[in-house]
Formats: sequence, structure tokens, C-alpha cells
Amino acid sequence: MNTATNTIPTITLNDGTSMPQLGYGVFQVPDEQTTTAVSTALETGYRSIDTAAIYGNESGVGRALAASGLPRGELFVTTKLWLADLGRETTRGGLAASLDKLGLDHVDLYLIHWPGTDTEAYLESWQVLEELRAEGLTRSIGVSNFLPEQLERVIGLDGTVPAVNQVELHPFLQNRETAAVNRAHGIATEAWSPLAQGAVLDDPAVLAAAAAHGVGAAQVILRWHLQQGNVVIPKSVTASRMASNLELFGFDLDTAQVAALDALERDGRTGPFPGTFNG
Repeated sequence: MNTATNTIPTITLNDGTSMPQLGYGVFQVPDEQTTTAVSTALETGYRSIDTAAIYGNESGVGRALAASGLPRGELFVTTKLWLADLGRETTRGGLAASLDKLGLDHVDLYLIHWPGTDTEAYLESWQVLEELRAEGLTRSIGVSNFLPEQLERVIGLDGTVPAVNQVELHPFLQNRETAAVNRAHGIATEAWSPLAQGAVLDDPAVLAAAAAHGVGAAQVILRWHLQQGNVVIPKSVTASRMASNLELFGFDLDTAQVAALDALERDGRTGPFPGTFNG
């Protein structure tokens, strides 16, 4: 096993499942490149892989998982239900299709990818996710891109609390209100676009911290995420960057450096606003 694997911390989700705090995301990786990319990530030491039905690359992920020879118990696989499959009658088929492409009999985390604007549809899907977890088709269930009021509606159904809320989060968009609600309910905050699609890499505060520690700008930002308690899933198809994104455990940002990155909040959203997005 790559020694990097042993350095990745895990968090315990509110349902008792253990999840690596640092994983590998495959958003915007074409399916024909995904097998090689995920295989390289696994060889580098990643064990948590994040994909989604809408990414169109679950088959590529599945091929890499099968070829790795790694025991299923060492892997943590996340996928997501797309908006078109929201609702009681279509949610179960959404997961079935994903499992077929992944070549798995279960995933470790299944998320509602976006709430959309049809409240009834995502609430129905949440109730089906509860059934899928009870049947062993997913170990944990959660949501993605849910605002505080949407989280409260889900929890208000029968008290089942999502294990994870995956949201856009980086120094330019810290999603503080949502993160606070997540913490209040014991929901893990998982950051997508953790580097703001590279926009934050050239910020002077980031570069100053990188120089002080002799590391790269991306490493500083990812370290900031870990110290915030976020789960993070950086994406790169370059082997050297995959490796450097794992090299986060030989340094700590000091209080002043964390405060400097905290001060970068500017509502710098790179993706859609969850309250109005319908795909």
C-alpha cells in the first residue's frame, strides 16, 4: 500500500461510517480518461473516489476499481443522483444504473446531487435513499448543494440527518451559513471546487503561506480545508499534482495564516446557485 494512504485522516460520519477526509474527484474527466486517472490516483494512495451519474464517467471509475485489485473494504466510493431522477419512482433506478456502471453491489455514500426547485421531488428521493441504505445498497446517504432551509426540510421528514452535505467551498466562497448548519446537525461538510477552479492559487495570502512552508499554493489551500474540518476532493489528471495534493500532512498553517485565508471570502461562486438551479 502506498504510504500516503496511511497519512490520510478519516472522519466518522453521523451514522458511524468512516470516510477519508481527502479523496479524489473526477468531475469533468472524460470517461475514456477516467480509468487511467483513477488508476493513477489509487496507485498514488487515494482510497476515496467521488463521481456522479451526470459526469458520464462512472464506467471508467468502475474499470479502474476492478483493475486495482484493492479489497472493496479499502475503498470509499461516492456517486450522486441527478436531477432528472428525483422523485419516488425514479430514484431507485438512478442508483441501480450507477451501480451497474461502477460494477459494484453497493456504494459507500450516495448523494442527492442538487435539490432543484421541486421540493416534493427531493423529499421523496430522500425517503427512497433511506430505503436504499436499509437494503445495503449504500452505506451512507447525504445531499449535495443543499441550502440550510433545504436541509431543515429533509431532516424534518422523520429526523434522519444526512451524513454529508457536499457544497462549493473554497477561500473565495466559504459558505459559512451552510457550514454552520451542517455542524449544528453533525453533518460533514464536503468541499467541491476546493481550489475555486484555480482562481485562488495566485492570491498573495496563499502565496505567502506557501513560501513560508516551502509548499505549493494548492497544498496551502487544501491544508486550510483540512484544518477547517472539511472533507475535500481535489481533481487533477496529472500524476505529479495528484501526489502533491496528498502531501498535506508535514505542515500546519498557523493562526495568522488561517486567518489570512479566512479573510478572502468574497462570495466568489464558480458554480450555480442551489436555490434556483434546475440542471
